[in-house]
Amino acid sequence: MTMDEKTQKLGEMLAELRNKFQGCAECIDALLNYLGQSMEPSAVKEETFTILKFEAQKGERLGEFEIASKANNLPDKWSHAFNVLRASNVTIKDRYYEKGYAYSYWLYGTDRIYRQKLKQQG
Repeated sequence: MTMDEKTQKLGEMLAELRNKFQGCAECIDALLNYLGQSMEPSAVKEETFTILKFEAQKGERLGEFEIASKANNLPDKWSHAFNVLRASNVTIKDRYYEKGYAYSYWLYGTDRIYRQKLKQQG
């Protein structure tokens, strides 16, 4: 293995380790929020999700929605968004969104993030 290959492999391993620690920190934050002992504001900017590449879909029951697949996004950006949603235990019935969000987000499977436009209130 050449020095360039070793350096590249080390960089990949460090990025993977960083993503795992980031996921752990988000999980701890979610648990603290659940206990009512937040160390910092729990709001996650929607930009965490909007920077992902979503593809439009249409279903009989859901209507219009979008999917961001792991394969079509930058690994660190996708992993961060996925970890936020995973730590919040989101599902299609219990979606993730904050005040001011344009979309609701949920997980289904291991390599996809789903979103759907929120209905305007008022």
